Amino acid sequence: MDGSTLHEVVDRTATALPAVTVTQPFGEGADVYKVVDRMFAMTTELRGVPIVNLKCAPPHAVALVRDLAEVTPGWHMDKRHWITLAPGDGLDETTVQDLVANSWDLVVAGLPRARRPLDPTRGAPPD
Repeated sequence: MDGSTLHEVVDRTATALPAVTVTQPFGEGADVYKVVDRMFAMTTELRGVPIVNLKCAPPHAVALVRDLAEVTPGWHMDKRHWITLAPGDGLDETTVQDLVANSWDLVVAGLPRARRPLDPTRGAPPD
């Protein structure tokens, strides 16, 4: 997957999820995707290469970094809980979509129940 497609897939996937806003707190060229004001994804460029930062459960992050050359520990983030995706043949649209959705799920699960747009454990709005 090339860098332009990587950013497009992330944008399309992230903005289709409930309660998502896109901001640019770091200036133009860095889109930050938030659910209920908590970041779950960021698209930007590093040395001219499009990249994506996503929240990821630590065991899953370790496996992804080990198995995919396009995945590294999160750039400018907590390296245990975030990953960075870069363009490359090891990423396909389904994988990127799954990683974005998983990042959203992790952030929503960490929100107080009353603030969750959907309860990830039940797939429905909170009580």
